[in-house]
Amino acid sequence: MAMTIQELADICGATIENGDFSQSITAAGDITTAKNGQVTQLTQARYRQHLEHSQASACFIASDFEVENVPESLVLLRCSDPEMAFVKAVSLLHPDVIYSATISLQAVISENAKIHENCHVGAFAVISDDVEIGANSQILAGVYLGQNVKIGKNCRIHPYAVIYDGCEIGDNVIIHSGAIIGADGFGYKFRNGSHVKVPQIGNVVIGDNVEIGANTCVDRGALGSTEIGAGSKIDNLVQIGHNNKIGSHVIVCGQTGISGSCSIEDYAILAGSAGIADHIKIGQGAVVMARAGVANDVAAKTQVFGSPAKEKRVAYREQIAISQLPDLLKTIKQLEARLAALESAQKD
Repeated sequence: MAMTIQELADICGATIENGDFSQSITAAGDITTAKNGQVTQLTQARYRQHLEHSQASACFIASDFEVENVPESLVLLRCSDPEMAFVKAVSLLHPDVIYSATISLQAVISENAKIHENCHVGAFAVISDDVEIGANSQILAGVYLGQNVKIGKNCRIHPYAVIYDGCEIGDNVIIHSGAIIGADGFGYKFRNGSHVKVPQIGNVVIGDNVEIGANTCVDRGALGSTEIGAGSKIDNLVQIGHNNKIGSHVIVCGQTGISGSCSIEDYAILAGSAGIADHIKIGQGAVVMARAGVANDVAAKTQVFGSPAKEKRVAYREQIAISQLPDLLKTIKQLEARLAALESAQKD
């Protein structure tokens, strides 16, 4: 989609500064690589130097962000929130793929499935008994929906995602390729020298406006539901164990593993490769930093780091102390040598 800089500014609520605002914009690009006909953004001072040599036609920038040596060909689009203005511009210039409301003849669909007439079902999708799919949802090629699965409105289930029996998906949910929703939780009892499987008869309930990344696994509850609250965003390659209760607007970054029966409260952030032991509570707004191993509850609005995870400042002081150990050991050896020399001289 193409539009003039003036049209883009009007839609995004920006004020034009510098250059020819009648230029056509056809795409968005990064500040370091954007070309003529593209719009970019400058939101951090460390990238300021790239503006002088930028070949972009337009750049979103904060109203009070000071810049020098702006190319004559570059139009500045001043606004209060350039990041969100740029997000809107990207959406306009690179609109999402629209799938027609059709059902592929190559899909396998149960006779008693209830699919809204405005839905898209791709080739080789499998839709089992008693499935319900809301208006404008898109079930793409190769998706498997088990029995009694409920899919809300305006959802997009990407190719080869699997949703097991009885799982419930809210409205405006995106589930990416390879995600597995509702597989058995990891539950066993050790008896008579072997591991006996505990039946996993619960389900997964996903709230509205949730996004689940590629190859992420969300296990069903053992008896009740594993829950993911509205607005939460789960990255690729995440493991969410059975019976977890994840609140609203939680961020879970890639390669994080959450053991069973945890409570992750609203607005918490689990950074990349975090590991959470079972039956742990992460408080509202808390941040578990990258590669932290959490073995105890984390209070609301605190930040923890390290393994075992501790309050960030404590963990940082310990890391600094550990880094000083080689010098400290060297000093101790020198003192021991001096002490030995003094003792030897005293004996003489």
